[in-house]
Amino acid sequence: ARLFRRAANKRYPGAQHFLGKYHADDRGVPQDDDEAARLYRRAAEQGDPLGQFCLGQCYFLGKGVLQNDCEAARLFGLAAK
Repeated sequence: ARLFRRAANKRYPGAQHFLGKYHADDRGVPQDDDEAARLYRRAAEQGDPLGQFCLGQCYFLGKGVLQNDCEAARLFGLAAK
């Protein structure tokens, strides 16, 4: 997780997505839905499809963000492009 954090801090969207997944799944870092959503958002804003999809899941399930089906659908659509 340490290497992913260093890469995520340098704005690598893949690292942001994977570090978010680590936080969501309690793998090597404390489980933290808010931090996972924040990292997914950073990746999604850079056009990363996996970041968009995972952030969409956060909105769909209300994990780390307020539940919002419309925002989830928008993000799933972006990820599918």
